[in-house]
Amino acid sequence: MTAEIVTTWFGAFLLRDRRIVTACPAPKDADALAERMAVRRQGGRTAEEDALLATAGPGPLESRDRRLVGPTVSFGGDPGAEVDPHGFGFPPELFRAAVMAVAERSLTAEWDPSVHVEEAVRSLADLDTTLNVVGERVAEWASRDVPLAEGEPGETARRAAHALAAEAAAPGPLGPTEPELVGARRALARLYLEIERTRRELETAVDVAMPRRAPNLTALLGALLAARIVSQAGGLDRLARLPASTIQVLGAERAFFEHLRGRAPPPRHGLLFLHPSIQGAPRRQRGRLARALAGKAAIAARLDREGAPVRPELKGDFERRARAIRAAGDRPRPARRSAPPLDRAAEDR
Repeated sequence: MTAEIVTTWFGAFLLRDRRIVTACPAPKDADALAERMAVRRQGGRTAEEDALLATAGPGPLESRDRRLVGPTVSFGGDPGAEVDPHGFGFPPELFRAAVMAVAERSLTAEWDPSVHVEEAVRSLADLDTTLNVVGERVAEWASRDVPLAEGEPGETARRAAHALAAEAAAPGPLGPTEPELVGARRALARLYLEIERTRRELETAVDVAMPRRAPNLTALLGALLAARIVSQAGGLDRLARLPASTIQVLGAERAFFEHLRGRAPPPRHGLLFLHPSIQGAPRRQRGRLARALAGKAAIAARLDREGAPVRPELKGDFERRARAIRAAGDRPRPARRSAPPLDRAAEDR
């Protein structure tokens, strides 16, 4: 008669005709059960399963758990064969505690500390938008009293905010006469200055955190650009798995999809354009520079994921490659027939 091995979260059991012949229950401890659940999820065998296989004795054995299938165990058995956990003193509360312990361990193992850098970068982007809107409004309101000196929009808004935020500042002849409006405008100017101060603190925090989180990537790209690349990729772990060709166009997703629709040429760079070597290069050389930089960034991200120390040769290799590209000059490229858009190619088929 064929015996069947039934494995559960609370142990392993040998059944014949749906009757338990041998029982190897697991310890009644949530942490121990969580360890066994993790072993089973990874395809390994628990101590109870090994003990049951060792004491099962001669004779054909079957199991519907493919982890146990081997020389002495074939795949098969009764689909309805079950073991009641209550009969062995395993209440539902213990199962819930074990599942929660497994989830907590999985989250801890998959946790990427760079998520805090990502949030800081996103906060910087939001504050930039807010700062521009509030600064424009402060400068516009201040110009109603006295014409402002021409300059960069950010510098103009900053001067106006400092002038309006001072307690002793009095409105000009054409300024508001109501004290409530004067106070409200002063509060708006102070809000602009506070947002600006908060943004500086966030940028300083990123400058301090990135060399610790991703030293190789920071040495290659600079703290702020490295943080933006990590944020755009969805974390350092995911960035380390991306090919260099994808890293090259990170941040240019909209242009890439426009290219797929046949409305634009393929993007040659995304966020990497912010690197000084690419931003200041002639237009024809930017694609080659971005490709070279993306290759080194991919290596740096993988080194950082493994906790490797800083390797300055990465930056040196890129700088040598950049010099070679600049020395080659704007070489004309042979004309190539552009591929049809994906939607048009699908229609042709």
